[in-house]
Amino acid sequence: MARLFWALGIVLLSTVPANRVQAAPAMRKIVVAYAAMNARVAPLWVARDLGFFTKYGVQGETLFVRGAPTLVGAMTAGDIDVGYTGGTAVIGAAAGGSDLKILAALTNRVTYDLVVRPEIKTPEDLRGKTFGVQSIGGTVWMGAILGLEHLGLNPERDKINIIVAGDQTVLAQAVATGTIDATVLDGVQSRRLQTMGFPILAALAKANLPILSTGIVARESYIKKSPEVLESVMKALIEGLAFSLSPAQKPETLKIVRKYLKVDPQSAEEGYKDMVIAFDRKPYPSTKAVINIVRLMQTRNPKVAKIKPDDVIKDDILRKLDEIGFIDEVYAKYGVK
Repeated sequence: MARLFWALGIVLLSTVPANRVQAAPAMRKIVVAYAAMNARVAPLWVARDLGFFTKYGVQGETLFVRGAPTLVGAMTAGDIDVGYTGGTAVIGAAAGGSDLKILAALTNRVTYDLVVRPEIKTPEDLRGKTFGVQSIGGTVWMGAILGLEHLGLNPERDKINIIVAGDQTVLAQAVATGTIDATVLDGVQSRRLQTMGFPILAALAKANLPILSTGIVARESYIKKSPEVLESVMKALIEGLAFSLSPAQKPETLKIVRKYLKVDPQSAEEGYKDMVIAFDRKPYPSTKAVINIVRLMQTRNPKVAKIKPDDVIKDDILRKLDEIGFIDEVYAKYGVK
């Protein structure tokens, strides 16, 4: 497995502080992988750095995997226990026969801003223009399509040329240099461009467009084998979420975000704003979000059409924690409303 991690370019980070190493062998080891590098990973980083995994009786390890498809492939192969990732790659894998299940969803809607060149004043001005995305079929692409639909546009009918340009940083640069006319960006990038004179044509977070972009995922076989371990992981991540959303803990959260993203204080602040807006307080996976992903993905992969929300959503552990009052208690502890 070590050779696989090395080949995939995965960065392994132990979640166990040095002063607790002696206690680790008595705990069950769990590997949680993530593929994004933005402030919405804060609950996982917080759970790791503040020892929440250890608090709930597991030896947590986190992995940064370069790309959700790689992460999901490693999960399907049994090399990763839990994924902190979006629903697109999960649903694609499920269509191929994988037993991946969505345990929780921290974000169930599009949170991007649609950013354009200064000469574009209205949605109609996007007709015939070039729109950049990270990959065809990915979460950014879906956010773009849903954003265009929201504005009454259709890429084929309106001759909007959608091209693959790169990740969020590259997309922002491409708009700034005129390589593309429009894209969808996280708030950190969109607000930076806005200060440079590039308009935000639509703040899509306000439109409530369903899509599952930040979730907690595990294989059904692992859920059946180790439900108590996954319950501990869920507790750690929910407390990480509550801590991240706590006004009183904002300075510590910003410190952790800056540590992992390696950004300046202003960029960390912008990322924090996005995180607060994006996260659902009760992280139940949305059936509407799954349906939207299936609707868009089936145009690229017909096998996806057979997937129903019940095929990929398994929120039993989350529901249990909610019913016994754990979620409300941890939010009350950190003063989160």
